Amino acid sequence: MLARPNLHLEPSTLPPQVTVGGCWQLTRMEAVPDWDLLRLPPQIHLQGKALDALDTSGAYFLIQALLARGATLEGMTLEAFNPQHRAIFELVRQHYMASIATPAIKTPWLVKLGAGLHTLIRQFASGLSLVGVLGTESSQLLRHPNRFRMKEFVTQLQAVFVTAIPLVLLIMFLLGVVFAYLLGRQAIQYGANVFVVDGTTLALCRELSPVLVAILVAGRSGAAMTAQLGTMKFDEEIDAIRVLGLSPYAVLIIPRLLALVLALPLLVFLGDLAGILGSMVVTAQQLGIGPIAFIHRMMTALDTSTVVIGLGKAPVFAAFIGLIACQNGLHVARNARSIGLNTTATVVHSIVAVILLNALIAVTLVNLGI
Repeated sequence: MLARPNLHLEPSTLPPQVTVGGCWQLTRMEAVPDWDLLRLPPQIHLQGKALDALDTSGAYFLIQALLARGATLEGMTLEAFNPQHRAIFELVRQHYMASIATPAIKTPWLVKLGAGLHTLIRQFASGLSLVGVLGTESSQLLRHPNRFRMKEFVTQLQAVFVTAIPLVLLIMFLLGVVFAYLLGRQAIQYGANVFVVDGTTLALCRELSPVLVAILVAGRSGAAMTAQLGTMKFDEEIDAIRVLGLSPYAVLIIPRLLALVLALPLLVFLGDLAGILGSMVVTAQQLGIGPIAFIHRMMTALDTSTVVIGLGKAPVFAAFIGLIACQNGLHVARNARSIGLNTTATVVHSIVAVILLNALIAVTLVNLGI
């Protein structure tokens, strides 16, 4: 049976010599050995002739024990070690030194704030540059309409609009159900059942449907655009388009932006219908307001301007979502991790942009009395 791990100090030598003995392996580290040493100087000689076995865990425990008693990593000199044991010890010492060589530096909050502000300004400047380039490319397409990539536009329209219809209808229908149910429970207490129609239709068409559909599109289509463009840059397909003498902005970016700007108002309109239908189902079951009465009240309470305002927000949201998605896609580095980071950034930035824009539009319209 192999001996327990042990250390023995011989202070008569200069520098002091520490004899390492026994089996220094992970399976033998369950009990702390009784070492007959109290304090070590920074410089020591390690004598390994009595060492029976050593693995990386044992070397790690040995180094920790010596460091705890005053020795230093640089001051440990090995003598009479088995070549295999010496290699294991040196490997662990090298990694141990690397782990403590660069201690974590606490960054002041002011530095973090400045770095974040710098990043925000840089992204804003990059977005303005992208808008300028797209404006130039759009003017070129207006002069030469035959260069417009109709097939790419139709493909993107199908991906953004057609395949998103079931999800938008389902989400908005359920939202109309929940909103009408919660509003109806409060209205019943005051005998104001008919005003549930006013509240649900106005809220859905003016605020809820544009914002929620835009958020759905940002998480679904915006992230997909960033991933597609990032993958194309990673595979050098964008460079190949430039080599062919074509503009990546005209081939890839403009069709995607136009598809988003056209698709989002249509999706918002379908979301309005689905939300109203969900509200109609709940009011018929909970409040006794039949479909005919619901439609009649809706036509009285819901004016054209409310619907137009809701639909008018959609192209603005779509333009910002498309710009953010394409900008992050073009800034992807040539590694898989960057694709994931930029895709996540697209979703987060797009959602924040939609909420901020909606708040800005709402405040502006209130001040204008609309």
